[in-house]
Amino acid sequence: MRFGSFVAISAVCATAASAEVSFSLDFGSRDMMLRTQGYACGEAHPFSVHYLTSATDVLALVPVDGGQRVFVNVVAASGARYVSGHYEWWTKGGTATLSDVRKGEALLQCTASDP
Repeated sequence: MRFGSFVAISAVCATAASAEVSFSLDFGSRDMMLRTQGYACGEAHPFSVHYLTSATDVLALVPVDGGQRVFVNVVAASGARYVSGHYEWWTKGGTATLSDVRKGEALLQCTASDP
């Protein structure tokens, strides 16, 4: 339940420029894991990504354009790939890339760091 509240708060913050929207996910306390990973991305300010994992779902809360976006894990040949609208967050080993799939370009090339 505590983690569901965390997701709801993040979703509200992410939509501050538009109508206020919130939701919660009830993963149950036994199979829910929260992991935070820091990333350094060249000249960009370092940031943290929160990964919420259950037996059936994986979400990543990634800061994009000044707010938190909820990314959903999708099939990848290698690494872990997450999508949110036209954005893609792809991690493999100690690296991660944020891309705009509409433009076909990488926005950030990152390496894992302390959160």
